[in-house]
Amino acid sequence: FGDVKDKTIADLCAAPGGKTAQLVHAGAQVTAVDRSPNRIARLRENLSRLSLEAGTAVADALEWQPPAGELFDGVLIDAPCAATGTIRRHPDVAWLKQEADIGALAAVQKRMLQKAATLLKPGGTLVYCTCSLEPEEGEQAVASVLAAESGLRRAPVGRDEVAGLDEILTADGDIRTLPSHLAHADSRLGGLDGFYAARLIKS
Repeated sequence: FGDVKDKTIADLCAAPGGKTAQLVHAGAQVTAVDRSPNRIARLRENLSRLSLEAGTAVADALEWQPPAGELFDGVLIDAPCAATGTIRRHPDVAWLKQEADIGALAAVQKRMLQKAATLLKPGGTLVYCTCSLEPEEGEQAVASVLAAESGLRRAPVGRDEVAGLDEILTADGDIRTLPSHLAHADSRLGGLDGFYAARLIKS
């Protein structure tokens, strides 16, 4: 997002609130949305413990309507995903997730991207991320929404924004980390989690 001071940001699928807290700490006015009352309660507890404040809403992100039709400077989607990027720490993922699960999740993710486009002000920023290795949940989901006349365009992440980790940037300027990245940095765990992030701008 860059400098978020005094910017309004909707954090969809926000609980338990780690990213919400970081955004609030950086000066953003955040509305945190999650469909689980228990998870929103946990998010509120976490913010209180950190002496931070954010607006909250218990709602399905796909159906949520902000008060008075408010539009946001930014929307964050840390989307529900197959979590295959965590396989080095959670090897059971390979047995728990089926191909059909990935297809179903990818369909929801595309709908979430389309919904997010409707919540942004012109010139607003959408950050979409998943901890998945599957292109259906990353590159393909973003390509789909860009092709759907959603009013979104890609805002490539620059080399100066990734602290010299050029290997994690895709040709399109998205972020794609793999378990093989930085494998030398931690011989016990062997690299990074798999992760994908894209930055899009509303025209």
